[in-house]
This record gives sequence, C-alpha cells and structure tokens, in this order.
Amino acid sequence: MSHEDERPEHRLRRELPEEVAASAPSEAPVPGERATSGVTGRQRLVQGLWPPRVSRAQLIVAVLLFGLGFGLAVQVASNSNSDSALRGARQEDLVRILDELDDRTQRLEDEKQGLQKQRDELENSSDQAEEARKQTAEKEKQLGILAGTVAAQGPGITMTIDDTKGTVQADMLLDAVQELRAAGAEAIQVNGVRVVANTYLSDSGKSVSVDGNKINAPYRFKVIGKPQDLEPALNIPGGVVQTLEKEQATVTVGRSAKIVVDALRAAKQPDYARSSSQ
Repeated sequence: MSHEDERPEHRLRRELPEEVAASAPSEAPVPGERATSGVTGRQRLVQGLWPPRVSRAQLIVAVLLFGLGFGLAVQVASNSNSDSALRGARQEDLVRILDELDDRTQRLEDEKQGLQKQRDELENSSDQAEEARKQTAEKEKQLGILAGTVAAQGPGITMTIDDTKGTVQADMLLDAVQELRAAGAEAIQVNGVRVVANTYLSDSGKSVSVDGNKINAPYRFKVIGKPQDLEPALNIPGGVVQTLEKEQATVTVGRSAKIVVDALRAAKQPDYARSSSQ
C-alpha cells in the first residue's frame, strides 16, 4: 500500500459504494390525457355549458321571471292600445277635442252663473214669495224635461245606426248615450223610447232592449242640445262612430234646427224618498 492510498480522501472513497446514475422518474399517464390532448379551449367551454344542468330552484325562478315579463308586456300593450287613438289623431282632431273640453267647461260655468243669478234674485226681490213661485214653476219644467214627463223641442242632431250584420250590442248604444250626455244633450229619444237618468240597456237576442222595451235596427237617436258640441263628440277619433263602423254598421249623423222629443215617461212616485223641506 502506497502512501497515496493512505490519504483520508482515498480511504473514504473506497468505503462508499459506487455512484449510481440517477434515472428520470417515469411519469404515470394521466387518465383522459389522450382524449383531451386534441380538444381546444372553446370546445371544452361548450362541453361544460351543454347540455345544461338546471336545478329545480333555477327552473322555478325562470318560470317566475317569465310570468313577470309577460305581465309587464301585456300591461304595456294595453296602455299602448288605449292611447293609440289619440296618438294617431291628426292635429285638427286634437284641436277639436280640446275645443269640446273648453265648451263643456263653459257650459258648467254658465250653469253656475245662472244658479248664482237665481240666488241673487231671491235675495233682492221685494216679493220673495212670488219670485220663488216663478222659479219653482220654471224648475218644474226643466225637471220634467230631464225626467221625460213632458215633451221637448229645440236644436240638436239625429243619428241613425243601420245594423245589417246584427253586430251592434247594447253596450255600444250605451256608450253613445253617455257620450251625448257628456257633450251636453238635454233630451234623448231612441226608437220611440225616452232616455232618462235611470235608463238601462240590455241585449235581447239580435236586438236591444231599452228599459225593457225591445227595439230593432235601424236605431234612430233624436237628441236636443247644441249641435256644434254633439256632432263632434260622436266623431272624435276612436269614438262612437268609429267603434260602430268597425262592427260594419253604417252611422249617419245630421244637425237640425228643430228636434222634437215627444216620447214620455210616466212620473213615478218614489217609495222611500221624501222632500227634506216637508
């Protein structure tokens, strides 16, 4: 043994085993790696979204949202239909509607002034009892016209509704009556039946009954009032005439300087109501 072999580092080298070259650990194949190695990110996204996985709670929320949206759509459509007539009206039609509203306001103002005049006459008359009798007689005539117990005449219009298809119903004639009253009609007669405050209309087969009296087409209205207010009220966009024409009825409206409403109603004694002055 040489001195070189006696060196400590050589002695330690002999005692250690020979170094073994480290080999790279073999990686185990990942399941599904081959199946997904050729799939793009977009395809993996589609696979994750379809087919959809919907829970019961999500389905209930979706149904509730659909119902809410449908209700809002119906509400919007309803409001749009109710306003479509005026939205599509011409400028001159809108001006005429405004004029009609102004006329109604003026009539109410005139009535107010008339009542104030009567009050002043009663307060300032030297013979208040006689003045009260005169006003009572005049008021009785006016109430008789409104109640249909006396005949009336004056300027107004006539309206004839020819219903060959049998499509005109009681509610359409009632709309005409209400529109005429709103326009200032003071006396109305339909096919020989006087229309008063408690008049009712109902369908009777293919005809209409007014206060239980069956009337048939053509329906003829005789109306006393200011013709300049009554006729435009029937012809406003979306009004009585247009509604009846949509039902394939023919409507004719004419003004007249003298309309006679001679159909009468019997005065009915109220069963319970009594004058508070008695």
